[in-house]
Amino acid sequence: MLIHHLDHLVLTVTDIRRSCAFYEQLGMTITRFGNDRTALNFGEQKINLHQAGEEVEPKATFPTPGSADLCFITKLSIPELIAHLRRQEIDIIEGPVERTGARGPLLSIYIRDPDLNLIEIANER
Repeated sequence: MLIHHLDHLVLTVTDIRRSCAFYEQLGMTITRFGNDRTALNFGEQKINLHQAGEEVEPKATFPTPGSADLCFITKLSIPELIAHLRRQEIDIIEGPVERTGARGPLLSIYIRDPDLNLIEIANER
């Protein structure tokens, strides 16, 4: 296979600080790099953040806040995840529900980030 794994992806956001604060609640760490760039790090991956209207070139043809649908895997149990989200006052919009991930069955919870991107957080079954 030519492609081995995902290194990073880019989210276009309306407010980088607000996005950082939200994703820190999910356990991601913030790093700064390059020319005043910001990334969210977790595991061996990262999400680079682009400020809407000030995207870094090259960029997607139509970068749009709120257009992403992402799934993250957690090692927390679903009850622990739900309790954590409630403590952080993050609304659960669906779940727990059974889904299918890249490596097999998932048990998932759905939330939205500040730009209304759909965020799935799941346990591998």
